[in-house]
Amino acid sequence: MPKYRIIVDLSDRQLYLLDGDIVKRGFPVGIGRMVSRTPTGEYKIINKQSNPGGPYGAFWMGLSKPTYGIHGTNDPSSIGREVSLGCIRMHNKDVLELSSLVPVGTRVTIRP
Repeated sequence: MPKYRIIVDLSDRQLYLLDGDIVKRGFPVGIGRMVSRTPTGEYKIINKQSNPGGPYGAFWMGLSKPTYGIHGTNDPSSIGREVSLGCIRMHNKDVLELSSLVPVGTRVTIRP
């Protein structure tokens, strides 16, 4: 049984899915802009919701830091850029793939 964890590297705007210490996948992400930076630290996925509506694209995974999450987007051109209010944006197909692999409780490390 895989023991997945997620590392979000803000400097290269990538989200990495790890099984133990082995990187299984990398995904490009959009991150918070200068005035609303994505918070660094250790978190967990606390909830998951498909089709949350609004700007959140196809899927939402809420983090243990209130109001922050990993989600899809209805603006694919925002991926790879500093555009969000602090959340981590992914292409809808990527967030759907990731959400199918990681359960609630998965550890998420966000590093500068």
